[in-house]
Amino acid sequence: MKIQRIVANIETGDVEAADAFYRGVLGLDVVMDHGWLRTYASASKMTVQVSIASQGGSDTPVPDLSIEVDDLAEALRRVKDSGTPIEYGPISEPWGVRRFYVRDPFGKLVNILQHEPSGAP
Repeated sequence: MKIQRIVANIETGDVEAADAFYRGVLGLDVVMDHGWLRTYASASKMTVQVSIASQGGSDTPVPDLSIEVDDLAEALRRVKDSGTPIEYGPISEPWGVRRFYVRDPFGKLVNILQHEPSGAP
């Protein structure tokens, strides 16, 4: 058996509220919309992963989602422009990522990160 896809499902009574954050701020595309279910994705190929954690690293809470981007500065600019409060960071972590935490419109903690080049702080 080969896993084809893993989907994070976030419960809400207002599926429309996702657009401002997931499409507007993060730039994801709507790839499926049934009215009661809306799926966002990126045109780029994404790796399938499931993480199990006792903490989020650096003694932070475990985030509900981790989203890796190719330009953290741009993601941070978009989040700030949207008025979404930053809950943690941005910070360069000792394991080689730069990241920050925000909450989506449904209160889910989202870890937005970029891997730093080797040798970067």
